[in-house]
Amino acid sequence: MWSLSAGIHHLNHGSFGAVPLEVQQAQSMWRARWEENPTKFVMSEMGPAVRAARDSLAEFVGAEREGLAPVRNASQGVAAVVRSIEPLLGAGDEIVTTSQDYNAVRQTLEYAATRTGATVRVVDVPFPLESPDVVTNAVLGSVGERCRLVVLDHITSPTALMYPVERIVAELEPEVPVLVDGAHGPGQIPLRLDALGASWYTGNLHKWFCAPKGSAFLHTRADRREMTVPTVISHGWNTTPGDRSRYLGLFDWTGTDDVTGWLVIPDVIRIVGGIDPGGWPALMKRNHDMVMGARDDICAALGLVAPAPDEMIGSMCAIPLPDHGGDDPGGIDSPLSRRLLEEGFETVVSIWPRWPHQLLRISAHAYNTPDEYRELAMRLSEQAR
Repeated sequence: MWSLSAGIHHLNHGSFGAVPLEVQQAQSMWRARWEENPTKFVMSEMGPAVRAARDSLAEFVGAEREGLAPVRNASQGVAAVVRSIEPLLGAGDEIVTTSQDYNAVRQTLEYAATRTGATVRVVDVPFPLESPDVVTNAVLGSVGERCRLVVLDHITSPTALMYPVERIVAELEPEVPVLVDGAHGPGQIPLRLDALGASWYTGNLHKWFCAPKGSAFLHTRADRREMTVPTVISHGWNTTPGDRSRYLGLFDWTGTDDVTGWLVIPDVIRIVGGIDPGGWPALMKRNHDMVMGARDDICAALGLVAPAPDEMIGSMCAIPLPDHGGDDPGGIDSPLSRRLLEEGFETVVSIWPRWPHQLLRISAHAYNTPDEYRELAMRLSEQAR
């Protein structure tokens, strides 16, 4: 069902995802249809296909279809929001984020701050931590009168923690706008974006949802759509499509691009959701249960205590590792990463500033088995001796 190479334990779904063969074939069919008559496809067929995909996605993520716009990735979704609020920023204003944010997102915020005179206020969130209240209290306690935007991960990249976004959004909105970086959300955990009520939510579809690369979305609440624009301005700025709002007209066409990853959204919902007889809810639970078991096995093998509450874990987790000796800078090219890959394990090893050594991040999806994590735990135990 997957193109993944044999001989490798692919335990890093969270970084770049994986696309089932049947979804790849569906995308190839759309590409072939496009190339049969490019002009006809773009002018007559692409619009209805984009709208059909949007309808399917709206049901999947619990959102009004008019708020869902295609973007290439979550970083682009963040950039669109930050660009849109730049005119509202000035000296003394603040953008609040946390110390566990994604580096690319942080740089987008810093860039906007240098252009406007605003300040990026980074709220310290420790890891390990004992309760989601630590995150809630840290964020809410750092939002002052000059805060113009809060950027909040739904599931953090370095530590794989599920933030209590529902409570934080409920406390801040609508007075303080919140942008939720949901890069790891869609397909890993159930989403109900209209009920969440954030001003913006951007999510990748190429990760846990298993769509092709280059497919993501930006969800904008109704009262924020007029002010929200994409990073690339095209025909929608002065030409409003008769069948779409100006907001969707701006985002649906930002120039000629391969939209076939977006067009297979209905196929992904059907194909990936069909892996487990219980559908998407059962698949998400399976993946969650598997990574929880993996975390317990690795912690037991290394004599470690779980670094975060179970309720803050989805389908990936991070584990602080004991010192393996020597200076290991972490990252995908770290000595530990290379050793694990040589032994057939594709993982993420990074340095977390609050932990003196390294973090191991692992993911679980439909193609993984519990035995893979048990073997990884055994290898880590052997290396730690």
